[in-house]
Amino acid sequence: MRAVPGPQSSVLSLQAMGLSVPGRLEDLSVDLGPGELVALVGPNGAGKSTLIQALVGLLPSHGTVLWNGQTLSHIPAAERGRRLAWVGQEAQFEFAFPVREVVTQGRYAWGDDPAGVTEALAELDLGFLADRPVTRLSGGERHRVALARALATRAPIQLWDEPVAQLDVRHALEVMRLARRLAAAGGTVLVSLHDLRAAYRFDRVLVLDRGRLVGNGRPHEVLTAELIRQVFRVEATFVESLVPELPEA
Repeated sequence: MRAVPGPQSSVLSLQAMGLSVPGRLEDLSVDLGPGELVALVGPNGAGKSTLIQALVGLLPSHGTVLWNGQTLSHIPAAERGRRLAWVGQEAQFEFAFPVREVVTQGRYAWGDDPAGVTEALAELDLGFLADRPVTRLSGGERHRVALARALATRAPIQLWDEPVAQLDVRHALEVMRLARRLAAAGGTVLVSLHDLRAAYRFDRVLVLDRGRLVGNGRPHEVLTAELIRQVFRVEATFVESLVPELPEA
């Protein structure tokens, strides 16, 4: 399968980002650059989903979000739709649209592009479900539809909130490989995770704890036994994995 690259590289910059509701997200600043696959980790209630939703404008916030130096909120909605795609934790669909039609919604900001939709369906192993009503799918299948819709945007910035939580092993591995290929093509991919082992395969990791950014850097430098103890309240022992790397699909 071939990853669908974004139309251009981009930099997403957060400057003193915080929520208008006190205590949910403290002021934080971070840059996400082109070609980066970034993991966002933290315990339940740390603010991972809150941060991602604030980034896409779904929650009231203060501070500044910049895309390539432009204030994101000042960019027309259609242009933002071409530059940034979001997949939430819950993949809920109210209407029984066919899967293909749902994925086609990702092309709204660009206009009709049947080839792009077909490619996104193939990437998420949904071709055989293209004509089935989305409301008749399993939870994992619906989540793959949401990912395909985001992929169909060809947006260079992809923000995915717990994208593999409901997926079986094969599809979870394929989604992670897809994220890697999108970053290799020049995109910026931010993925929230609960699996710290998976986070070690990312270029960079951001660690949130009670709304504060407490770690930002290479996984092996940030995810130390001390940080895991302080943030996740568990003891960690590090051993070299005996499981070989899975080959690219």
